[in-house]
Formats: sequence, C-alpha cells, structure tokens
Amino acid sequence: MASSKVARRRQGSLPKEPPPAVDISDSDGEKDCGLDDFEIIKTIGTGTFGRVCLCREKSTSKFGAMKILAISDVVRLKQVEHVKNEKSILLEAHHPFIVNLKWHHHDSSCLYMLFDYVCGGELFSYLRNAGRFNNSTANFYSAEIILALEYLHSLSVVYRDLKPENLLLDREGHLKITDFGFAKKLTDRTWTLCGTPEYLAPEIIQSKGHNKAVDWWALGVLIYEMLAGYPPFFDDNPFGIYEKILAGKIEWPRHLDPVAKDLVKKLLVQDRTKRLGNMKNGADDVKRHRWFKGIDWQDVYYRKLKPPIVPRVTYDGDTRNFDEYPEADWKSAPCVGESEQKLFEDF
Repeated sequence: MASSKVARRRQGSLPKEPPPAVDISDSDGEKDCGLDDFEIIKTIGTGTFGRVCLCREKSTSKFGAMKILAISDVVRLKQVEHVKNEKSILLEAHHPFIVNLKWHHHDSSCLYMLFDYVCGGELFSYLRNAGRFNNSTANFYSAEIILALEYLHSLSVVYRDLKPENLLLDREGHLKITDFGFAKKLTDRTWTLCGTPEYLAPEIIQSKGHNKAVDWWALGVLIYEMLAGYPPFFDDNPFGIYEKILAGKIEWPRHLDPVAKDLVKKLLVQDRTKRLGNMKNGADDVKRHRWFKGIDWQDVYYRKLKPPIVPRVTYDGDTRNFDEYPEADWKSAPCVGESEQKLFEDF
C-alpha cells in the first residue's frame, strides 16, 4: 500500500517551481517600472534555476511575488521555450482561479516575473497536515480547478502540472493555480515528457503524443489524493510509478465516497478518447457528474461558495504559510552573452 507520508513529492522532469503569488497595478503584464522600484523582502520558494521572493513596490507599499530566473541556468537546462510559454500564456490568461502576472522584465543576467502574492500557501501543506480531506472539502477545490481547466482549454492551453504543490490558497481560502512552466498552447498534440511522475497520464509515458486530456487524468489523480491522502499510483522510484500507471490497477480505500470513486474512475481512463472531460461535451461532462450535484457553477466562478479552509494571515505580506528557505545572492547570477540575451529580447 502507498505510504500516506509522501513528505515532499519527487518532482517531474523539471524541479519544483517555487510558489508565486494583492494587486500591484491595474496593468496586465506591462507595468512601466524597473527592478529598483521593488524592495525584495524574502525567499518564499526555490527551484533549480530560480526563486520566488516576496517583494513590495516602493511607491505603493503593495506586496507581490517576484519570480527570478537566472538566464544562464534556463539556457543550460534547455528551458527557454518553457519559460517563454509561461510568460505568454499568463499574459493572456485572466481567471479567478489562476495567478495573475503583473509585470515582466529582463536584464543581462536574470528574467523577472511579478505576480500577485497569494498568501495562504500551498494546498499541499494543508493536505499533508490534515492527512486527507473530507468529501465536501475535496469537492470544493475540484470545482474551482475544473473551471480553471475549462478556461485554459478554451484558450487551447494544456496545463500539464496539476498537483497540490501548484495550488495556492488566497487570503479567503479560494484556489489559485500557479507555476505555468509546463503549460503550452496546442494546435494538435505535443510529445514533450514533462510533469510530475505520480500525475502523468499513460499517453505521456508512452510518448504517443498528448493533448488537453492529460489535465483531466491529472484531476482524477488529484481528487483521489485529496480523498485518500496519497496518490493512486505510488512507488519509491519513477519507473515503478510509470509501471503502475500503465497497468491501471487502483486500490480503493474503503472510506472513499462511491460517487467520488465513480468520477475518479471515469477520469482515470487509459483511452483518452473515452476519458471524461475529453469527449464531445468537454468539461460539461465533468461538471454534470453526480459528485457535483447541486453545485451552482456560476456561484463557483464568482467565488460565492464558502471555502472549507481559511488560512491564518494577519497582514498582506504575511509569509507564515510558506516554508523557510535559505537566502542566496541572486544578484550574483552571471551576465550572459549576446546570443543568450537575444533569446529573451521580447521578454
């Protein structure tokens, strides 16, 4: 049986991007200011080629989350397209349950993206502290995620990294999806192997080419993990996880709500053409499932439902809901040559 003590999950083919983040400006990604206009306060997350820092705009004293990526590392780790995709998709996306990109900038050593600061921390932390969520709590978060996925898919965007670590709670307790490093605009299919092992759909592992259906598979994994306290496919190494995903055998905890179980089964269908969410009616098939009976989807969108968890926050820049990280001198990132800078001239 899978251990319910999945401490800090192994990351996918990219290490975990740190958590971004209330309003820095009314502009959408094109704020006319420079790095000197911000006071960098502390690190609230780290990844292989960057970190996210709580910052404050000096002129307004408003808090934000600054994602800082060293260009040399982005290039070395072949993440140029991923980072550019993240910026362009977030500039286009505006939704109640998606983090808001306020400003972006680059110099000769780093890329900078400024987000709303989402001060409640990761859903991952609340799930680990609780052990598992009850049916109504999992139902609440699933509903908000479904609307975000439906919206992204309407933009022809596949998200590809759904997991509790990438779901932040705002001050009121509503969700914000963060970390769009794996998101991609799709015309048909894509073949890149990326994501977190426990959440990968079979077609990603088999390199068959994948599309938006992978997000609905990941939703099935997420609902199971919220209700069970551990993911349905779990092993000590990624290849063991992949074998279990391809075998498709799921152990069902006895306490699992039968209606929720039915939904998860319909999302974790190996054949993506028969997977709920990826058929003719799209997201509507998921929204009409019995587990969401009685849900007013307009109320969900307008954040009228009462969140099951309200984070402890005493002021806008409160960081108690994030882990402590060692500070490092990100300003010491090396300047890159002209050819590397040219890769990001439109950033």
